[in-house]
Amino acid sequence: MTMNNINMLEMVGYLGSVLVIVSMLMTSVVRLRVINIIGSAIFTVYAILIKSYPTAFLNACLVIINIHQLRKLHQAPGRSYTMHRIKGEDGFVSWFVDKYLDDIKIYFPDFDPHLLAGSKGYAVFFEDQAAGMILGRNREDIYDITLDYTTPAFRDLSVGTFLYKLLPDHGITKISCDNGGPNHIKYMLDMGFENKGNNEYVKELETK
Repeated sequence: MTMNNINMLEMVGYLGSVLVIVSMLMTSVVRLRVINIIGSAIFTVYAILIKSYPTAFLNACLVIINIHQLRKLHQAPGRSYTMHRIKGEDGFVSWFVDKYLDDIKIYFPDFDPHLLAGSKGYAVFFEDQAAGMILGRNREDIYDITLDYTTPAFRDLSVGTFLYKLLPDHGITKISCDNGGPNHIKYMLDMGFENKGNNEYVKELETK
């Protein structure tokens, strides 16, 4: 094996290692697992090429485990999400916001907990875990979002999908947001919001 081949192999190994490390920095469980799958798969190939079979076996197992966990995440919405009415002044809302404030500001950089006063919305639970919440105010036929947040463990679009299907049953057929940062804008585009200009994104909810 030539020196160039050895260097190329090392680059493959480093690439796999970097991706695995980067995956650990993800706040989204879905992104964590997807990037970890890619990194572990690359590292599996690298380990086979250098004939380190125990390392190859370990990383191949990580690929299988992550794929299995991803499938479970995508199956979760059909099992036991529940939705409960909340108000911005509720003690639960204060606890939730305090707990996740740093992460909330990644998606809503200008968020101030005082903005929740007078808002109404819904909290989503998976079994006994708080998975997310939406709070806002009605403006004619539009529900203006003050906060639309999902905890990292459930950040696979399933909470939003669940919420947006049920909101029409509660009289909300159009939702709007103009206070989200780049990370939340990406989420809104993934969820089918339309850019109306001036940083306002609007989604028409399907009614039954």
